[in-house]
Amino acid sequence: MAQKKAHEVDSFLKRLDRAYPIVLLYGPDKGLVSERAGVFIKLTGLAQDDPFAVIRLDADDINSEPGRLSDEANTISMFGGERLIWVRNAAGQKGLADAVAHLSKNPPVDTHILIEAGDLKKGAGLRGTVEQSASAMALPCYSDDARGIDSTIDDMFARNRLQITLDARNLLKESLGGDRLATRAELEKICLYAHGRERITADDVRDIIGDVSATSYETIVDAMMIGNMTDFTHAFDRVIGTGSSSFLILSAAIRQFQSLQTLRYGMESEGKNAGSAVATARPPVFFARKKLVETALQRWTTQSCARAIERLQRTVLESRRNAALAIPVIRQSLIALAAEAARAGRSSGR
Repeated sequence: MAQKKAHEVDSFLKRLDRAYPIVLLYGPDKGLVSERAGVFIKLTGLAQDDPFAVIRLDADDINSEPGRLSDEANTISMFGGERLIWVRNAAGQKGLADAVAHLSKNPPVDTHILIEAGDLKKGAGLRGTVEQSASAMALPCYSDDARGIDSTIDDMFARNRLQITLDARNLLKESLGGDRLATRAELEKICLYAHGRERITADDVRDIIGDVSATSYETIVDAMMIGNMTDFTHAFDRVIGTGSSSFLILSAAIRQFQSLQTLRYGMESEGKNAGSAVATARPPVFFARKKLVETALQRWTTQSCARAIERLQRTVLESRRNAALAIPVIRQSLIALAAEAARAGRSSGR
């Protein structure tokens, strides 16, 4: 089966493997999908802004006209040389999956097919088609874990010839990881701030990420996760009023839902109740938050946590694309999640 595990993707993208002319990048971290798409295009040696060599298509257009993908892929370049068909916004479109299945049986010789998609179910639709093909490769893109964040920090600072103290690194990592492009944007901001110096300190990180403590972000997220709309609104307005980066709220929310999902999975797979799950959590839950986390665990399932994380990932991307509307976009997304938690609490009587 033509697929890589998440930790193998970066190694695969170090060189162009012509055995796989069709490449699918998919996953909930849309920033990482976009970044790796850029890496793949560089491997082809083609310029993204060359309209004769790089053909951009939307997945919905192919879905409504499946034959278009094969027609474009087999068109000879006007000036010769290789071409790239770049398909974006892929999801569960059946027409697209059928078009890729047809093309994979007789792939083009001088054309690369790059497909960007969101999170796809294993073995189904487009992902299943690519994984079962000998001429296509599926590359998953999931949010950075601690090792991935460390690697990104090291890469960015090495390129800028900067060092970072251990306490500064730990503080920085608390604010990163929700989305790869957003992570790089925060790191670039710090590198620019420290230009002309050799070392980044914890004070530098605090200056850049704002003077609102992590506890302030947790207050917003905690209220949202249990559906306390009054506390959520008060905390959100207070933090935004300080001029702090609204992205950090999303980053904190994604981390909290990932932790909640892990605890909830333990409850569902091992038959634990919420109290037992919190009591045995590793790393341990801070004592002042134990009751709140127990309440959240009763209102969110593994599946609803996954949907919440996906929604937050989409919000990260949308807020970056529409910077002028970032705050209302983020507020509306979090309000919707808070309302979902409130409904779950009413239906369960908790």
